[in-house]
Amino acid sequence: MRARLSDIAQQAEVSEATVSRVLNDRPGVAPETRQAVLTALDVLGYERPARLRKRSAGLVGLVVPELDNPIFPAFAQIIESTLAQSGFTPVLCTQTPGGVTEDEYVEMLLDRQVSGIVFVSGLHADTAANHDRYRALIARPLPIVMINGYAPGIAAPFVSCDDGEATELAIAHLVALGHRRIGLITGPDRFVPVQRRVARFRTALTRLAGATEVEVGELAELSLFGVEGGEAAAGRLIERGVTGIVCGSDLMALGAIRAARQRGLAVPDDVSVVGYDDSPLMAFTDPPLTTMRQPVAAMAVAAVRALVDEINGHPAPHSEYLFRPELVVRGSTAVVRPADAAPDSGPGRQRPPTSSLAVPA
Repeated sequence: MRARLSDIAQQAEVSEATVSRVLNDRPGVAPETRQAVLTALDVLGYERPARLRKRSAGLVGLVVPELDNPIFPAFAQIIESTLAQSGFTPVLCTQTPGGVTEDEYVEMLLDRQVSGIVFVSGLHADTAANHDRYRALIARPLPIVMINGYAPGIAAPFVSCDDGEATELAIAHLVALGHRRIGLITGPDRFVPVQRRVARFRTALTRLAGATEVEVGELAELSLFGVEGGEAAAGRLIERGVTGIVCGSDLMALGAIRAARQRGLAVPDDVSVVGYDDSPLMAFTDPPLTTMRQPVAAMAVAAVRALVDEINGHPAPHSEYLFRPELVVRGSTAVVRPADAAPDSGPGRQRPPTSSLAVPA
């Protein structure tokens, strides 16, 4: 034990007497010193004494759609960390195509007697889904919190990024760079965030770029979320002569960049692309992606606090909390190039014909 005390004291940079006080849970040790000793125990692989082990306040389920999109691991990491700080043990449930469904995960979590569940971009965001599943959980009663998506009539807190505001900010950025023929790429229209993006796209493009109702209808493309969906939709928009593309996710934006390059166009010289999420590594793509940043940390912390309040018998307001996105300008957007200035070096570099939309006075 002397050797172990010596090792722990050296690792924590304290005296052996201090280590002994901490291990025996005696008073007279500063909180930061106590934490240093406990951390040294963990680093050296020693098991903490039973009296020093933090008891879990309970299990909390975390249901995310998949981990291929890096924005979901970003949410999961902060939610799990915040839950742990509150004494709860997170149980991560990840969905994959053809794998375990959200409802099946919920049944598994109920069998484990979880204290609550956090849903990230789940069926609550799907207007075609039956939301009675959530009402049944609330009736048990089981506290739940939803992130990104909204379903009326469910007595639970909702935490979302303002998708409409993000779309308008992206359009305003492109208009400021001289773009007038701007397209939108986003997912299936049954999802609430998609509906909000499309609605704001129509009003913002009309107001900021002077587009007509007919032109706006031609410039919104719905596709599958992901690189392949973005690539297919961007190809159609490029054929219609867009010079700027606003995307519903960073992965869709990467697909749009691929579609432009396959047609001999350069990003951002010929086509500017704006993503959505600012998921990890987007600053290191080629070119670095201009995107709308979701305030992931603030949203995740707010969701966990609301859930913990519900679990502790202090219900949070059952409404939607909207968080403002942030425009992050990088290298995938630039001032629009005049149609007659497009280079003619190399096959396929000619820019598709652009439409002349009047700029509102």
